[in-house]
Amino acid sequence: MGVIKTALEIALEKTETVKSDKSSISQFEAKQRGKKTANAFLAGEAEITEEIKKTPAGEKDSFRQGIFDVLITQIVLPEAEDDKKIEKLGKGLSAVINNNEFSAMFKQLTQIFSQYLSELSQYQQMIRQQYAPKLRQKEEELARRLGREVRIDPLNDPEFIAFYNQHISALKGNYEPVVEQAKEEARRMFNSVNK
Repeated sequence: MGVIKTALEIALEKTETVKSDKSSISQFEAKQRGKKTANAFLAGEAEITEEIKKTPAGEKDSFRQGIFDVLITQIVLPEAEDDKKIEKLGKGLSAVINNNEFSAMFKQLTQIFSQYLSELSQYQQMIRQQYAPKLRQKEEELARRLGREVRIDPLNDPEFIAFYNQHISALKGNYEPVVEQAKEEARRMFNSVNK
């Protein structure tokens, strides 16, 4: 009769030949600390330059990689004029890339974001103006049925929302490739500095 092995015994047999690589573990942990530092930086609770200085030399590249991985994903089209996150991202990425070429590129990107926000505001006004006659028609129809005056908030009208999203998506479609190109440039610069 065969011997029945427990799941633990099988797992131990399979992992007998696996040796832990302390260097890989410390690099992984440094990268995770970098990610936590980036999130703390975005929350205003850490300073990237100071944290990089505190990091042991053998772990700096992994630590900076963790920071970079978090910050680069945060580069997206802004939603509002007063979005201070963009400035903060530029400062954080500049700390890990440390390249004048990046600073110039990021400055151009912030100008493009400003242009996008201006166009976004114009699009929003234009969309509301274009939809206004249809909204009035719906309000009049409801008023006739209910026998009293009715005001419809456009943001509660599914047809308006679909119309709005269609036009805003077209605008975003014009700018998304620029954002992706900026991210790729930042990755290239980061990789060239960290070789």
